[in-house]
Amino acid sequence: MGLVERQTGFVQALREAGLPVSPAEGLDAARALRHIDLLDRETLRAVYAATLVKRPTHRPQFDVLFDLWFPAALGAGEGNTDRVPDEERPSTPPALDPEVQRMRQELFDLLLRNDEAGIRQFARMAVGRFGRTRGGQSWLSSPVVRAMSADTLMAGLLQAVLSERGGLEEKAARQTFRARITGFEQAVATEVRRRIAEDTGVERTSRVATRPPLERLDFSRASRADLAALRREVHPLARRLAARLVQRNRHGHRGRLDFRRTVRASLSTGGVPLNTYFKPKRPHKPELVILCDASDSCQAFAHFTLLLTFALREQFTKVRAFAFIDATDEITRFFQPGADVVDAMTRMAREADLVWLTGRSNYGHAFKTFDDKYADAVTSKTALLILGDARSNYGPLSLPLVRNMARTARHAYWLNPEPVRDWDTGDSAASAYGEVIEMHECRNLAQLADFIELLA
Repeated sequence: MGLVERQTGFVQALREAGLPVSPAEGLDAARALRHIDLLDRETLRAVYAATLVKRPTHRPQFDVLFDLWFPAALGAGEGNTDRVPDEERPSTPPALDPEVQRMRQELFDLLLRNDEAGIRQFARMAVGRFGRTRGGQSWLSSPVVRAMSADTLMAGLLQAVLSERGGLEEKAARQTFRARITGFEQAVATEVRRRIAEDTGVERTSRVATRPPLERLDFSRASRADLAALRREVHPLARRLAARLVQRNRHGHRGRLDFRRTVRASLSTGGVPLNTYFKPKRPHKPELVILCDASDSCQAFAHFTLLLTFALREQFTKVRAFAFIDATDEITRFFQPGADVVDAMTRMAREADLVWLTGRSNYGHAFKTFDDKYADAVTSKTALLILGDARSNYGPLSLPLVRNMARTARHAYWLNPEPVRDWDTGDSAASAYGEVIEMHECRNLAQLADFIELLA
């Protein structure tokens, strides 16, 4: 693969991973390559990062793909000839294998010296020794990490450093060696990806080797750590959402006509109102009602919904949250400020009255329950958000009730976590509901931001 093809493939892989790289930025990167030594791999990495990466959160995906498309050159004798066929592997447990103990001692010395080049070379050797799967179809990091047990070297590393440099605090030393061990594990993962790319092709490996950046991560795939990061990202989006909803309440930049002041001023012009005066606009913070599908198919999306609810509390005079499966219950009480979202979801699942009969999604009966118990929640001051996949298991839809809620509310929107291509497939009633309330696809932060901008 020539440099032009490699550059083109790398930029395309970045785009497929969710990084926003424009054609102009790809050209900027190509021009920058004329001013560096292409054999200096870390300088090459820095140039590509400077021209193609816009946000710090995109850097992990960039580094993974860079290592795939521009792998480090193998030194003499560092090829993949070190693969050990399954039948030739020793059956001795790693803890008793003298060769494994020798390798662990070598890793200990490398970590102690912080020999980064040596650690990368060692990672290659270790992957060749332990990384092949049983059956030889692919490569894995976990057998290598288990065999080397780098974490168990921590006590010895601390003892060696603290005995030699008695002034070094244990906490600082532990953090230092934790970073070095993490670096070794990352080197193992990089080498595993390189070998998989050799076997299956770099394009295919690129598509499966990276997670999308946070703003393009599907809510349905968010882990607990991702939810913590989403909490930080969703607050500014909530402020923008509230601002857009307030702007939509304004009929103009001025308030109502101040009739008395206008008539008084017209006396000086013979009763002709050449100048008109208006009353100042009153700031209005709308109320918010959120209806959230809490069934199994939308559980991860419900987590994000409740993060959004937390953030919106500060922007609205009143926020009321309701969850439903085949019945509806108010869940505002579970999500007080400072509550842990996962714990709140656990409480909600245990205590909230969300099941009427089967415990399967029934939008029609859920909306009827809401209308029977909480009809006064939606008023002319309310911004209504419904969040769910509109899959009602072929049950009733209660469209007149939804239409009435949409007409009563000041604003009404439906955010659907499914791709548009899946709407109206199977038991989806997305189009039926979309005819009575404005529906938008919302699977990640980027689409939420697009929805907010659309409100403007």
